[in-house]
Amino acid sequence: MKVIGYTRVSTEEQSTNGVSLAAQADKLRAYAALYDLEIVAIIEDPGQSGKTLNRPGIQQALNMLRTGQAEGLLIAKLDRLTRSVADMGALIGEFFAGSQFSLLSVADQVDTRSAAGRLVLNVLTSVAQWEREAISERTSTALQYKKSQGIKLGAPALDDAETITRIVSLRADGKTLREIAAVLEAEGRSTVRGGKWAPETIKKILARQGVA
Repeated sequence: MKVIGYTRVSTEEQSTNGVSLAAQADKLRAYAALYDLEIVAIIEDPGQSGKTLNRPGIQQALNMLRTGQAEGLLIAKLDRLTRSVADMGALIGEFFAGSQFSLLSVADQVDTRSAAGRLVLNVLTSVAQWEREAISERTSTALQYKKSQGIKLGAPALDDAETITRIVSLRADGKTLREIAAVLEAEGRSTVRGGKWAPETIKKILARQGVA
């Protein structure tokens, strides 16, 4: 079967072991050799966030599927394709729900050529949605409890439960630290001291909430 290999890294991930474009491409070639797949091209999206499908690489790969240049898309991990549950659902609906095109993910052991593979993909997508909502819910509940007990949270932005919940939700949606800072600025949210948001500040807030 002919497949298109797709790799992606965001700016933050480019130096992380196992996430680089070269490392992903190596995994794709090894998987293709093992399962007798023909990689017609490996499309890259360097320095691109997974929060949206508005990326030149993924659009090129999808257009190659539409024009019959391959029968499937091969990725190293599902989050390389997208970190958005909504976008994953849209991709499944348009491309991978039936037998027209196949999606194969090395790390997640997804192969939608079978009904079982499509089931695994749907389950993983549902779990991702649940995890995102659960993290946001737990964070909001914990912060509201602390405030009700009169606990002074202190530190930049830590006395604003709504902002913290927003930060955690954005992170769970796959946004980078810089992207979260930009969103907070665009929404008119400022730190307790009235300053601008910095990635390092957001990183500390997420760490205190137990979120990477």
